[in-house]
Amino acid sequence: AAGRRALRWANGRAAARGLRTSPRARIAMPSWVIDRYGSNEVLRFTTDMMFPIIHFPNEVIIKVHAASLNPIDLSMRSGYGATALNMKRDPLKLKTVETEFPLTLGRDVSGVVMECGLGVSYFKPGDEVWAAIPPWKQGTLSEFVVASGNEVSFKPKCLSHTEAAALPYVGLTAWSALNQVGGLNQSNCSGKRILILGASGGVGTFAVQLMKAWDAHVTAVCSHDASTLVKKLGADDVIDYKSGNLEEQLKALPLFDFILDNVGGSTEKWALDLLKKWSGATYVTLVTPFLINMDKLGVADGMLQTGVTVGSKTLKHLLKGVHYRWAFFMPSGPSLDEIAELVDSGKIQPVIDEVFPFSEVPKAFLKLEGGHARGKTVINVTSRQ
Repeated sequence: AAGRRALRWANGRAAARGLRTSPRARIAMPSWVIDRYGSNEVLRFTTDMMFPIIHFPNEVIIKVHAASLNPIDLSMRSGYGATALNMKRDPLKLKTVETEFPLTLGRDVSGVVMECGLGVSYFKPGDEVWAAIPPWKQGTLSEFVVASGNEVSFKPKCLSHTEAAALPYVGLTAWSALNQVGGLNQSNCSGKRILILGASGGVGTFAVQLMKAWDAHVTAVCSHDASTLVKKLGADDVIDYKSGNLEEQLKALPLFDFILDNVGGSTEKWALDLLKKWSGATYVTLVTPFLINMDKLGVADGMLQTGVTVGSKTLKHLLKGVHYRWAFFMPSGPSLDEIAELVDSGKIQPVIDEVFPFSEVPKAFLKLEGGHARGKTVINVTSRQ
């Protein structure tokens, strides 16, 4: 992906542009923000949100055409991760008042580049792009958003903005777990047995498709009403976790080479016994106590507690012949480049449950909060879809 970016630069795809800000006449924009943490009533629509400004040479301003919601948006609305995220927002404590408000939620964006910083040579105004914005930055439930050029990728040509907005955050989260942490790739997946717990959610539906694109054998766990969807996405075996004792159902199957756990909780107590021992088999969970520990214990003690926990679990399971790992969302334009190729080749498709207009963002949050969605909740921010 890095080579493709360099080639695009060499071919003159976009000349370097000077450091810019938005036009001076534009100082505010419409946005959905929160001024405090809480439940859905804290969401507030404003037309006076500060217009984004390019502060660093590698940044771009994107006009948001579509965004989507993820479980992290619900969690952040309630204050999850505030301690760690505020430390990331202001690591040197330069602000005289510690406040992240007004805070715009939303991580996914599909839209058009409007402005480029001095160091941006890979994009130019007018390019259609997609990205997942890190949670310590202002989010995408807004007319415009600032992103690092390293976080941005060209939108898949075969998707509309509405469709494209459903993929970046869940795609990069799954990519982090399977590829960067789990070590899986196109050349080593053929014939491997993969178990995906929580296969009908956003990350799960992406993971099923990615593993099938890489020629793995996929066993997916979901509820019965999602089984048709998961089978359509390519899963070889689908297990209904409500149809009986899940642990016993899975133990009746051949052992697995890799487990992706989107569920957490009690599954961790028995899921690792489903792996092939002493073969390099790996369990990766996306449910970690890292941010919770920092919220409860503070930065230093929270990091210490987290380190002790992951270290002890890693050693415990290594002695039993399997690898135990945690994974997190990682923003990455180059990874989105690779995902875009898979999308344009027809190997991965977005899974959308419902689309809401920008005026109904609170209703979209309630939809997500209700659970049992089959795919992503997408927001049309502009009418140009």
